[in-house]
Amino acid sequence: MTTAAPNTPASGRLAPGSRSDDGRTGGGRAAGGSSRIAAEGTATHPVAIIPAALVSLGAVLQFWVMTDWGYLPLILGVLGGVLTDRAGRSSKLGQDLAIIAIALAWISMISLHADISNAGILRFTIALGGAVLIPYAISRWVYRDHAVRFPWKGGRWSRRMWTYLIVVVFAAYLILPFYFLTSGVYRNWPPVAEWDMIGRLFMGVNAVGLWDELFFICTVYTLLLRHFRPWLANLLQAAIFVSFLWELGYQSWGPLLTIPFALVQGAIFSWTKNLFYVVTVHLLFDAVVFLVIVHAHHQEALPIFPLVHGF
Repeated sequence: MTTAAPNTPASGRLAPGSRSDDGRTGGGRAAGGSSRIAAEGTATHPVAIIPAALVSLGAVLQFWVMTDWGYLPLILGVLGGVLTDRAGRSSKLGQDLAIIAIALAWISMISLHADISNAGILRFTIALGGAVLIPYAISRWVYRDHAVRFPWKGGRWSRRMWTYLIVVVFAAYLILPFYFLTSGVYRNWPPVAEWDMIGRLFMGVNAVGLWDELFFICTVYTLLLRHFRPWLANLLQAAIFVSFLWELGYQSWGPLLTIPFALVQGAIFSWTKNLFYVVTVHLLFDAVVFLVIVHAHHQEALPIFPLVHGF
């Protein structure tokens, strides 16, 4: 005869009002509208959307509007998460929003304008590296829930996954040259000419692409998924992701591309649970970005995008 674990009835579901080891609140399917926004196995109340949205708003103000007023909604969002936790409307939302807010504040210490000088590379390494390592350390050794993980391993790629890779490269080849050249945003990246600087640009573009997935997907999106349904968590992380990309240089009508890209990357991660695949998709996209930037500055040296010059 087996004995059920504490707070766990024989059915395997959490008893109402109890918490599992990972901090989720029991009660099965949440009552009312919360069932449409709450992560499976939680009873997150719709009011918890407010503090989470405030944190996303803070990122929009910091990186898109580029104002220090962005710190205010970050602080209010964390405090709001703590209050909803204490009111029983969420569980550990305050601590997860605090991790995100700390990382965003850390990133905001530097300008995100492309800089591939030695000093620029050092600044980006410290700011972006810390934005991944600090949340990981807090999650693993302070909160001890190890919520932030990097699932590199995955199963075999399906035909759909391989097909999507081909579609991404083809779409990037058609769309990105038109966007960069007609909007002029390629000027947000340095006009490299020497081979060593071209190499720096290539490494920089790809390093930031890898970091995007480690931070926005494996950190921000994963933490939000502990509380909200994937569709809602994805919208919240996309607001942060797109704001970062705006300051990085994807301006003008760039959000028409970066918004769907951020949403699709989150959806793919939920679908595959495979970080290596998501990173592969992103780096293939960024490889085209790199080629377009070099082409835009030196069209005669890299004439590989003939279609765009027909517009």
